[in-house]
Amino acid sequence: MQAQQTLNAMELDKLKDRIKDIRIAMLTTLESDGDFHTRPMATHEIDEDGSMWFFTYDNSTKVAEIQQDQRVSVAFSDPGSEVYVTTTGRADVVRDRAKIDELWSDFLKTWFPNGKEDPHIALLKVTIHGGEYWDRPGGKMVKLFEMAKGALTGDADKTGRNEKFGDVPK
Repeated sequence: MQAQQTLNAMELDKLKDRIKDIRIAMLTTLESDGDFHTRPMATHEIDEDGSMWFFTYDNSTKVAEIQQDQRVSVAFSDPGSEVYVTTTGRADVVRDRAKIDELWSDFLKTWFPNGKEDPHIALLKVTIHGGEYWDRPGGKMVKLFEMAKGALTGDADKTGRNEKFGDVPK
């Protein structure tokens, strides 16, 4: 597999800005038969280097899938703010107790009732190498105005934005 390009600082800042308030992401891995497997994950901060962190159990299906193929996609959606983001990257399973301690919050006990000391707790580190976003400056109000304008004039809405970064197929 060829080396993946990483995002530059400006591209990473744009993605971070768009997902900073979205609490749930959808992580997609590849099953052994090549089918996609998508599930919700609680979002954590993106590091300066473009890495996202997620808690998991080291004996989970997603970890087995990642051990077979590290390529993943992580998608974010906030319909209320008209923000949609998808990222592609490589996932690694990390069992670093210091990093687990650093990222742990009691909110996670919902999914990990035995706490951060559970011997099966691990982290997924997703290093982003590409991304794409769609948004609409002004959010719902602009959308409603454009819908009304379009209904009256027949003009298409041109207020939405879309931009691709890094190693994303065109």
